[in-house]
Formats: sequence, C-alpha cells, structure tokens
Amino acid sequence: MKLQTKIPVEKQTNNLIDYNADVLLFGSCFSENIGGKLDYFKFQNTQNPFGILFHPQAIETLVYNAIEKKQYTANDVFFHNEQWHCWDAHSKLSHPSKDFLIKQLNTQIELTTAKIKAASHIVITLGTAWIYRDIETNNSVANCHKLPRKRFEKELLNVTSIEDTLNNILNLIGVLNAHALVIFTVSPVRHIKDGFIENTQSKAHLITAIHKVLNNQSFYFPAFEIMMDELRDYRFYNEDMIHPSPLAISYIWDVFKSAWINQKAWGTMDDVNAIQKGLDHKPFHSNSEAHQLFIKNLKLKIEKIQLLYKHISF
Repeated sequence: MKLQTKIPVEKQTNNLIDYNADVLLFGSCFSENIGGKLDYFKFQNTQNPFGILFHPQAIETLVYNAIEKKQYTANDVFFHNEQWHCWDAHSKLSHPSKDFLIKQLNTQIELTTAKIKAASHIVITLGTAWIYRDIETNNSVANCHKLPRKRFEKELLNVTSIEDTLNNILNLIGVLNAHALVIFTVSPVRHIKDGFIENTQSKAHLITAIHKVLNNQSFYFPAFEIMMDELRDYRFYNEDMIHPSPLAISYIWDVFKSAWINQKAWGTMDDVNAIQKGLDHKPFHSNSEAHQLFIKNLKLKIEKIQLLYKHISF
C-alpha cells in the first residue's frame, strides 16, 4: 500500500558532495536548515555571510558586491531603534556600534569572495518573489529592519526579472569560480504574511524562473515539492504551522543526502553521528570506570577521523 505520492529526485553521479567538498549556502532560513545538517555531519560549509536573504535580488547584490570587492562605509549604514543597520544585510548583523557594523560588513564581504572562489558547491535557496523597495532610493532591500511600512513599496518580481537575476548570479559566480556547481532550491516555508494566494504566486514565479536558467552546472532540488506533497500533513510543521518541523527537515535532508552526498562519505557520516551522540551523552556517574572507558574510546574515534580530515573538529 502506498501512503505517499513520492517526488522523483534524480540522483547525481558526478561531482557529489564529500568531505573534501566546500559548500557555500545563500538564501532563506531553509538554507540554514540544510547548512545545520552539513555542520552536524562536519562537512566544510559556510552559511549566509550576510545573514538570511529571502529574495533573489538580495542574493544578487551580495554576490555582485563580493565580486567587486565592495568596501562598506558610513554611507551604507543607518541608525534605527538604537542599532546601526545595512539595507544589504539581515538584522542579525546589526549592531549598536556603527564602526563595528562597517568592519563586520567588510569582513563578511571578504569571506564571501573567498568562499565563492573556493566552493565546490553553492546552494541557493529562494524564499519569496516579493520585494520591498525603498521609496527614497528606489532600491530593493534585503531586510526592512522594522522601519515603518510607509517607507517601502511592495512589489512582486515577475518571472523574467527573476530569470535575469538568477542568470546574473550564475555569471558572477563564474567570474571567480568556473567549476562550482550551483544547486537551487525553493524554501518550503510559506510566507503567509504576504497572503496565501500571494505566497503561491510568489513560489510559482521562483520555480518557473529557476527552471529557465538550469544548465549543466546548475541543478534544482525539490525541497518545496517534497514538503508540499510527500509531507502534506500539519504534523510535519512547527507550532506556527509555517516552518518545517525537525522531522520534516530530517526527511528532506535524507532525500538531499541520497541525491547529492557521495555514498563513500556515508560511512564517515555514521562515524560522526556516533561521536556526536557520544558527546551529548549525559552519564549517571561521570567518575565511574565504565564512563572513563567510554570517554577514552570516544577520544580514539575522534582522533581517527581527524587523521583523515584535518578540518573536522568537535
């Protein structure tokens, strides 16, 4: 008996992610869900140097500024609600000190440039096609930083505009790194604040545009479709009924693993998982002989993995 309609996901055969890969992730909060799994299993990865970026134009701006090696100055930041902010970055970078924020922005731009150059795989997760345009400058912003709604004009990007933006992103990445594979996903998080119908329209624009730009170095992973179809039950959502639950994230990760993680790395993933669980273990008697032996064996397992992969630390 079949209890699900399964989404067919093509298993990749070349240039898969392994422990020598270097993965860079941009985009919505779902990119951090995937990045969290990569972190847990100790793959080399960098997530959202400018924080969560919800729409494609914000990602394009970051990649462009990284390629151009932009230097942020006092002209690029503003003060609101006792903190300094930047239109290009998520509010998690905001700071009470203007100088600290500017220094942080420039550090993260340098990091982005370096990571684009080094990346074997770049995962781009698009969250919404809705943007907010600053009326004073007519520029779209990555984050509104809780400024008054009247400051912005809300706009739905059409498919052609998104297609152009994604092509620009791919071309800009190619300037620094002609070998990186780009994996596009659409976030399964529903942007209900835009409206139910508006959210559906937004996701449709994103999906259509992505499929227009795919080539032999850019691919689509159907995280959105898996959530909407295979996991079409509210038990797979958090209490807000909007974000995927940990179970749903693990389910989608398992599909991603099957499609994009080299099977030769699966054994190491099992070893890392065993170590992670061992490190989380809370003993009843920490001074007991049995626990000391457990700690010794755990240390040996860690040393064995670190001999193979210098970048892994626990």
